[in-house]
Amino acid sequence: MYYYPGFYWDPTYILILIGALLSMWASSRVNVTFAKYDRVRNLRGLTGAQAAEAILHQAGIYNVSVQRISGKLTDHYDPSAKVLRLSDSVFGSTSVAAVSVAAHECGHAIQDQKDYAPLRIRTALVPVCNFGSTISWPMIIIGIFLGWNMTLIRIGILLFSAAVLFQIVTLPVEFNASSRALNILSSAGLLQGEENEGAQKVLRAAALTYVAGAAASILQLLRLIVLFGGRGRNDD
Repeated sequence: MYYYPGFYWDPTYILILIGALLSMWASSRVNVTFAKYDRVRNLRGLTGAQAAEAILHQAGIYNVSVQRISGKLTDHYDPSAKVLRLSDSVFGSTSVAAVSVAAHECGHAIQDQKDYAPLRIRTALVPVCNFGSTISWPMIIIGIFLGWNMTLIRIGILLFSAAVLFQIVTLPVEFNASSRALNILSSAGLLQGEENEGAQKVLRAAALTYVAGAAASILQLLRLIVLFGGRGRNDD
């Protein structure tokens, strides 16, 4: 750790910087790609909601409702409530981007129907992840203020690791949902020709946000391990 007048430079900050840059790049990529194909109307004139219902019914799923939710790109599938929620920018839009996002969320509903193992694991990890994300940093900070209490610090790092594990498990779930979505869009003829290429680009850009998020979390965990892993002091 290097000190300068008024501040200090911790070399591990480079890990945080890399993670932040990855996240910013991925977020920018998905916004630009979605905006591009949000201006392209699909040939069949289907809204995101109509496409979602068509995909669900083709898959033999009739117990999942499609609902509108406020916000932009807040789309998600709730397996506990059997509800597929589409954002304002997707629900009533007839763009290629909207249909692509709706199809992706349908992919999660199909995963649920087929009892896709990674989805079950991710769902089971949700409460653990939420608890770990909320408590990990307070535990680490409290441990530091209590004279570098390494027991508390290590518990905090362990809880943060649970949140990182959740993001890693999320990757195959999201990739698989996109793969299912693209197959259905093509086989059902909901999108045609170049529209399918646009859907691929939209879903690929969206997947990058999950990859970047997982990478940023892993880098943050690595930083915590570098900073505290080698300390043997424990003032319990």
